[in-house]
Amino acid sequence: MTGINDVVLVYFEDKPLSFARIEDIAADHKPGWYHVTLLMLQVPLQVVTWILRDAYVNGEEFTMNGKRMRLERVEAPQPARAPAAQPAPGEGPPPAGAARVIPLTRKKTDR
Repeated sequence: MTGINDVVLVYFEDKPLSFARIEDIAADHKPGWYHVTLLMLQVPLQVVTWILRDAYVNGEEFTMNGKRMRLERVEAPQPARAPAAQPAPGEGPPPAGAARVIPLTRKKTDR
């Protein structure tokens, strides 16, 4: 289910148009309809409010001025793999063949 703070891709006539973040969803006076406030993530930023049914917010196609529109929720990709834990600098032996890290903040008197 798509909700507040979700990012959606707005399709216009089956072509991706822009990304948007859902800022607010408020009930309309007609049952089953909602005022959906979108922050259009484009230059310049623009805030729009569309009156939509919940099915439209969740990806069902609708029309505006006779043009087909659709919102598709976007999931952020998961990182490929978390890096293996590395010991903090100066802790443990350096791996064989590893380059030596020389801190730039070392004072001349530390030699």
